[in-house]
Amino acid sequence: MTEIEEVPVTGDTPEVVTVEIMGQRFLIRSSLDIEYINRLASYVDHKIQSATEHSTGGDAVRIAVLAAMNIADEYFRSRDTEISLETAVKARAGEIERMVDDALADAGPAPTTGS
Repeated sequence: MTEIEEVPVTGDTPEVVTVEIMGQRFLIRSSLDIEYINRLASYVDHKIQSATEHSTGGDAVRIAVLAAMNIADEYFRSRDTEISLETAVKARAGEIERMVDDALADAGPAPTTGS
């Protein structure tokens, strides 16, 4: 499986990149990094090949829709996991803040330094 990392942007001027998906060449106009676009195309092609292997037949549109559904499923699961982790981190940070507040309250007032 191809890992997708942060999207590097080359600037505002779009470039045309040729990618191959399902044995067909596509011209992609984008200001994204060319290597990133190639990784995206490779990932989509891999998903389509996988959908083709697990399908009992069908036309190219059916296969592409199955691949798109698999990609959408991965995206939603990843997003949901990220949201769950963010919620857990916020909850833990709140617990730590309460613990620090309690420790400070138990310690009493801070000593003053005389001049």
